[in-house]
Amino acid sequence: MDRDKAWNLLTTYTKTESLIKHALAVEAAMRHYAKIFGQDENLWGITGLLHDFDYEIYPDEQNHPYRGNEILAREGYPEEVRTAIMGHASYTNTPRTSLLAKTLFAVDELTGFVIAVALVRPSKSIFEVQPSSVRKKFKDKAFAAKVNRGEIHQGIAELGVDETEHIQRVIDALKTIAKELGIAGN
Repeated sequence: MDRDKAWNLLTTYTKTESLIKHALAVEAAMRHYAKIFGQDENLWGITGLLHDFDYEIYPDEQNHPYRGNEILAREGYPEEVRTAIMGHASYTNTPRTSLLAKTLFAVDELTGFVIAVALVRPSKSIFEVQPSSVRKKFKDKAFAAKVNRGEIHQGIAELGVDETEHIQRVIDALKTIAKELGIAGN
């Protein structure tokens, strides 16, 4: 799998800066976890990069990620990648049986939440975010209200990792691309 080809596919279907940043954030988290688990960083990264590539044009549950899965099949992406992408949307009822699928589900919502925590800090820096501050914000239902906290907790449970350690891993992954995400600080 070619990262440049995946990037071109993403940017063909996705024009919104926030969605592109989300794709980059999930890619970074997936690459980070691939290193930890001794998996193929490129395959895992591309899975993260493309998981929502169709969302801008198919934002409803009747089409996303189903239409994207059809496009990925036509483009020759492997079944493992397409199944993981289908599984990141709970409403598809696609079982998350692979480590790839479980990890994608576990990092998807959390990356956005961690970025939101960084952006409300006076410094706007991921380098000042700690797992404790993320956990504190989980309790504030008004904060990042669109983020599905239930799916964050479900993803952590399915992946079988410690919550604090998982949050730290996502923070560490986002630090590697902080500048691109606009969370490197003032």
